[in-house]
Amino acid sequence: MTSAAEQVMANVNWGTLRKAEELQKRLLFTLGVLIVCRLGSYLPLPGIDAEVFFQAFVGSRRSIVGFFNMFSGGAINRMAIFALGIMPYISASIIVQLMAAVLPAWSALKSEGEAGRKKLAQYARFITILIASLQGYAVAMGLQATEGVVASPGWFFVLSTTITLMGGSLLLMWLGERITAVGVGNGPSLIIFSGIVAEFPDAFVGVLELSRQGVLAGPYLLAALTMMILVIGFVVFMERAQRRLLIQYPRRQVGRELLSGQSSHLPLKVNTAGVIPPIFASALLLMPATLSSMSAGRAAISGEGPGIFERIALFLAPGQPLHAIVYIGLIIFFCFFYTAIVLNPEEIAKNLKKYGGFIPGVRPGDKTAEYIDYVLTRITVLGSVYIAGVCFLPEFLVTWADIPFYFGGTSLLIVVSVTMDTVAQIQGYLFAYQYEGLVGKTKLRKRQR
Repeated sequence: MTSAAEQVMANVNWGTLRKAEELQKRLLFTLGVLIVCRLGSYLPLPGIDAEVFFQAFVGSRRSIVGFFNMFSGGAINRMAIFALGIMPYISASIIVQLMAAVLPAWSALKSEGEAGRKKLAQYARFITILIASLQGYAVAMGLQATEGVVASPGWFFVLSTTITLMGGSLLLMWLGERITAVGVGNGPSLIIFSGIVAEFPDAFVGVLELSRQGVLAGPYLLAALTMMILVIGFVVFMERAQRRLLIQYPRRQVGRELLSGQSSHLPLKVNTAGVIPPIFASALLLMPATLSSMSAGRAAISGEGPGIFERIALFLAPGQPLHAIVYIGLIIFFCFFYTAIVLNPEEIAKNLKKYGGFIPGVRPGDKTAEYIDYVLTRITVLGSVYIAGVCFLPEFLVTWADIPFYFGGTSLLIVVSVTMDTVAQIQGYLFAYQYEGLVGKTKLRKRQR
C-alpha cells in the first residue's frame, strides 16, 4: 500500500528536468564537488614509497585497513591526502547527536531552532578536528613503523602527515556541507557513496578475472550474480518497509462548518536507525587499530614488543570470531539506541493528544506512548537483525565461505539508502517546480477572464 506522498511523487514528470534550471545548477554543482573529491583520492602523501606501501596493503586486504578502505573510495589503498575520508566528520556528527540526547544543555540547543542547530554543527566541526588529528597521527606512526615505506622517518614526517590528512578530512567536511546547502542530497553521504561506487568497476573486473583464471567457476559466478541481485532487492524492500499505525481525528467545528473526522497513518520504518548503527559500530572497532598504530610506532622507535592495543586489534581484526560477535552486538545495540533518540514515543503521543488525534482502541496519553513504544520495539528487533545480517554477509562470504570478493555490508546499505534519498529529493524539486508552473498558469487564466 503506497502513501499519498508516494502516489504524488509517482506522477512527477521527469521531462520537466530540462526546464528546471535551479535543479540543473544544483546537480552540476554536486557532480563537480564529487569529481573534486575523487581527484583528491589520487593525490599521494608526500614522503612515502607508494610501491612499498601498496605491497604491504595487498597483504592486509582482510585486515582493518582493507575493511575501511571502502569508506575512503580507495584512498587508503593509494595513501592519498583524502585517506581519512569524511568518516571523522560522520563520527563527530553521531557523537553530537548522542550527546544531545544525554546532556540537558545540548538537548536544549535542539529546541532553539536554527541558532541552536548552528551551534551543534560548530561543536561537530571541533570534534572532527580532534578525531582527524588523532587518526592522522595514528596513520603517520603506523607508516613510520612499516619498514621501507617512509623515505625520511622522524618528527617532521609525522607532523606533516598528520596535518595533511587532517586538512584533507576537513576539506571533505566543508565540501559535504556545501553539497547539502547548495547541491542535491546529503553531502557527507554522497561523498561516501561516490567513493564506494567508484570501486565497483574494479571489483567487477576482478570477479571476471577470477572466473577467467578458473578460481571462480562459471556456475558459481552465475550463482554469485544472482545472489547479488536478490540481496539488493531485499535491501531495497527492507528500506521501504513500514509499519503504519492508523491515526483517527474526530469531527471539528470550524466556524459554522462541521468538518468530518479524518484518518491518517503514522509511518514507522522497520530500519529507523538507517546506516548509523553499522557506521558507528565500525568506528568503534577502528579505535583499537588506531591506538595499535600509535603504540606500534612508539614500539618501533624504542624497540619494545607488541603492547596490549596490538593484541586487542589482532583479536578484533576482520575474520576473527570475536570481531563478528562484537560487530553484530554493537550493530544491534546502536539500532535500539539510535531509534530511541530519533523517535520519542512520549513526544509523539503528546503531539497526537494536542491535535486531537488518537489510535483506535488505545487511550490517548501514556497508553498511546506505551503502545507506540511496544510496536517500535518489535519492528526494531526485525530491523536490527536485518542490518546485522546484511553487514555480516561480506565477512561470511570472504572468511567462512571463501568467496574471493567483497559484497554487501555497510557499503550496500549506504549505496541503496543514499540513492533512494537523493532520488526522492530530486523528485521533490521537480514536483515543486511543476506545482509553481501550475499555480502560475491558473493565475494567468484568471487574469485573462
